[in-house]
Amino acid sequence: MLHSSNILFAFLLTAVAGLSTGIGSLIALIARRTNTSFLAMSLGFSAGIMIYVSFMEMLLTALSSLTGLFGDKTANLYLILAFFAGIALISIIDFMIPENVNPHEAHGVEEMLDGKRLKRTGLMVALTIGIHNFPEGIATFTSALESLDIAIPIAVAIAIHNIPEGIAVAVPIYHSTGSRKKAFWYSFASGLAEPVGALIAFLFLFRFWTSTMNAVVLAAVAGIMVFISLDELLPTAEKYGKHHLAILGVVAGMLAMALSLYLFV
Repeated sequence: MLHSSNILFAFLLTAVAGLSTGIGSLIALIARRTNTSFLAMSLGFSAGIMIYVSFMEMLLTALSSLTGLFGDKTANLYLILAFFAGIALISIIDFMIPENVNPHEAHGVEEMLDGKRLKRTGLMVALTIGIHNFPEGIATFTSALESLDIAIPIAVAIAIHNIPEGIAVAVPIYHSTGSRKKAFWYSFASGLAEPVGALIAFLFLFRFWTSTMNAVVLAAVAGIMVFISLDELLPTAEKYGKHHLAILGVVAGMLAMALSLYLFV
């Protein structure tokens, strides 16, 4: 049974995670150089949280629930199908975005300021951010319906992941309009796709919410998070040229998630 307090907090977490693109825009508009060490370790930390919680909590919880409903063999089949369906969903969305406007292609602030890459308006980048963030909003929201203990670290991880995306939106908008205010607000607004995704999930899934639906969505969300970690976060950290810091971030993220689950779940 879902409680109204859980639903409200799930919306709040999703909004905070999505709108953290505004933090990225502030970094882009204030800093003259990108702190690549900080970004590499932060992205690794985010990936570590997502990978650990996906395999050690979300999939195990989903499998336990499905096993009680359908038995071992069928439960494992449903788990596999849901997990890879989540990967398929986010990968299709990602592959549909042209590389030259993909916000997950790493660029430093100083690189963007040369003006050569900024002939496009930047609005296309904001649109692609929204497309990417929509399923992430569903992921954050539905994980919060299962357990706030795992949803809060997930929201933190997605918020960290959204900071470089805010940079990717703010810099092109600023150089195409000359307005820092517009750059900030476009970047901030691009994160609105996540709470919109949460709203869609609530409107279309809530009335059908059952133990089976909960387990299947949880497994699919795990797939989405694993894909985000392996396809976006770690490669982006590598492109910043900080391999060892990125790996240390992954280990730190896993440790933080493990301790969180041990102490609070």
